[in-house]
Amino acid sequence: MTLIYFILVLGVTVLVHEFGHFLFAKRAGIYVYEFSIGMGPKLLSKRRKNDETEYCLRLLPIGGFVQMAGEEIEEDEKIPKNKRMQSKTWMQRFLTIVAGVLFNFIFAILLFFIIGLFYGVPQNKSIIASVEPNYPIAETNVRAGDQILKINGKNAKSQDMLLLQMQVETGKELTIQVKHEDGTIENVKVKPKEVKQDGVTSYVYGFALDNQVEHGFFAALKYGFVKTYNLLLQMIFIIFYLCTGALELSSLSGPVGIYTIVGETAKAGLINLVYLVAYLCVNVGFINLLPIPAFDGGRILFLIIEKIKGKPVDAKVENTIHSIGFLLLMALMILITYNDIVRIFFH
Repeated sequence: MTLIYFILVLGVTVLVHEFGHFLFAKRAGIYVYEFSIGMGPKLLSKRRKNDETEYCLRLLPIGGFVQMAGEEIEEDEKIPKNKRMQSKTWMQRFLTIVAGVLFNFIFAILLFFIIGLFYGVPQNKSIIASVEPNYPIAETNVRAGDQILKINGKNAKSQDMLLLQMQVETGKELTIQVKHEDGTIENVKVKPKEVKQDGVTSYVYGFALDNQVEHGFFAALKYGFVKTYNLLLQMIFIIFYLCTGALELSSLSGPVGIYTIVGETAKAGLINLVYLVAYLCVNVGFINLLPIPAFDGGRILFLIIEKIKGKPVDAKVENTIHSIGFLLLMALMILITYNDIVRIFFH
């Protein structure tokens, strides 16, 4: 069942992204050779009547693609010039490339809205619900009802950002800036207590966060947008911390790590799988926006350069850069997958 859930979770995430590219390519009149979910050898393929596109399902459920005329091949004489991507207006090409990311974000907002509508909206402020005795934090002025504003000088007003900051500062003494219920702000130093269970070491600070739930249509609608924004903000900081070394590359997960996460999430219920799909949609959308060759963001960067220069970048140069970027991306994926295997099977 974990394998089935894994295929469905990644499949839906990729399908939404690629459908965005596909839909806007068709609207722009770009010739689409293939719409494929998965990578590797073809399992199933179908071509509809009066439609040039071949629709494929491939063996490895770790990605997908929409192959368009003029995207990778400089010239394809079999395709009329007006059907090639290069012949389209700057805005048509921009919308076709950015549509995958937009569809991921829109789908995530929709899923978070549905979760909030049927299961309630958890409040996301870093408000302390309880302080445990026998922990150093109990000796400070921190009490239930206080809101955490910063961790070691970094923004932690939302629970998403708080959890990220605590991951970055794992095991360290924290300087927590709290806003008391009377409005006063205080900085307190809190040391964690080291806890070992089943051979796993964790660090406990001795406080729990408020998890009150709000219900209602408008609360759910707001949750869809706010949750997506908070996750995007969190991912920006993750990239920053990876670049500065505050987070290690081993903290990232590839297909093997996601497979394990899907299995654990499925045990917690269907709603958690829906949340995971929404989270991955935000993740895939954000990663694809990064100005890295072979990503959508890399292609958008070349379009911006074209706009500034007033003429397109040489197609051979651009395709070469994207090819090199793709190879580097595959090397990074292999490294992350290796880290996943070591972490899961040898730790």
